[in-house]
Amino acid sequence: MIRNIFLFLLWAFIWILLKWPPTLHQVYIGMFVSAFVLFMTIDTLSGPYSIEQDPVSIRKGGGLLGDLLRLPWFLVYVAVFLWECIKANIDVAFRVLHPDLPIRPGTIKVKTRLRSDIGLTFLANSITLTPGTTTVDVDKDNGYIYIHWLRVKDGFDRASQTLPVVEKFEKILIRIFE
Repeated sequence: MIRNIFLFLLWAFIWILLKWPPTLHQVYIGMFVSAFVLFMTIDTLSGPYSIEQDPVSIRKGGGLLGDLLRLPWFLVYVAVFLWECIKANIDVAFRVLHPDLPIRPGTIKVKTRLRSDIGLTFLANSITLTPGTTTVDVDKDNGYIYIHWLRVKDGFDRASQTLPVVEKFEKILIRIFE
């Protein structure tokens, strides 16, 4: 309950900052939108790391303290994601502008250590939002993600079944969601 109130106030505050200087009408709209977002995401907020299941455990990330301890890792994740996105944009632009169009598309199977639904969703969306890669399927039972990649021959180790960008995202997401 405390977490929901905190998130509602946080989202309303962000809305007001984005609409600065706000009118009274915009504040009401912000409150409505914040309540609607909270209502729509309430199921994802009561996952395995929520306050409802274990309010004391920091190791499992329970409660507001656990959320605050994960916040620096989330900021690291955002920075790494933005950096990887910039690098991938440059790479894809080079491949589009290159006269020989050096691509070798294909679908690969990548092993993941993430098990939570929200962690897998973040990983899959991060891969899809990075230019040159698209998540095709997630096999949660066996721990694989299927990815369509623009350049399969570069950097993919079939023996260990890891993709460098997936490995970077996964290391941080494990600290946040697992």
